[in-house]
Amino acid sequence: MRILLTNDDGIHAEGFAALEKIARELSDDVWIVAPESDQSGVAHSLTLHDPLRVRKLGDQRYSVRGTPTDCVIMGVREILPERPDLILSGVNRGQNAADDVTYSGTIAGAMEGTLTGIRSIALSQAVAWSEGARADYACAVAHAPALIGKLLGFTFPADTLLNLNFPACAPDAVAGVEVTRQGKRKVSELAVDARTDGRGVPYYWLGFRNAEENPPRDTDLSALANRYISVTPLKLDLTSFDVIGELKDLLA
Repeated sequence: MRILLTNDDGIHAEGFAALEKIARELSDDVWIVAPESDQSGVAHSLTLHDPLRVRKLGDQRYSVRGTPTDCVIMGVREILPERPDLILSGVNRGQNAADDVTYSGTIAGAMEGTLTGIRSIALSQAVAWSEGARADYACAVAHAPALIGKLLGFTFPADTLLNLNFPACAPDAVAGVEVTRQGKRKVSELAVDARTDGRGVPYYWLGFRNAEENPPRDTDLSALANRYISVTPLKLDLTSFDVIGELKDLLA
């Protein structure tokens, strides 16, 4: 099995080293095509107005001066000698649950793989932000290989990727695995942090507050809060089918 790895935290990220460990438990044929620098929050963007610079860093290891989407495109269409059987994107520093999936470059790497018809899985490690924001990838490294091995027995429907989130706890504290739906964050959790630089000019940081919430039990947010590994199938088709009839009637 040929596996292509990418991420959005950059090729030198600690979580990417964790992903490589996971992949090498599944196959000896592992290819790395990842962003040269941190691309967190770039979502499913691709580079159109600048050239893509590719550097070979070692055997089957390449960096791209571009987004995770660029990396998958280059990997599948240019760098790899043949199409991969599986694309893994991650392991992201911090969960990609609920509305995070719309911003995430990690999810985007799996999205692009899905668009090309290749089985694709995104992996993210939740972080206890209240405890120093240190990401411990031991949970993902311990549980991901066996979980992915099981998931490879699943027939991925067209335009569907799998989003895995690992809870912020020790490997032996994981309560189990739950198949979940995408949750919903509170709008109030998104914060704008206004600051002033040394010249008196204002600047801003965007971020999410660590707000208390009680999400529905079948969601990714609930699973992580209860120390379950969350497995969420995501579809690329964003059509809201339940309102098509109403719109047709309105515009008839």
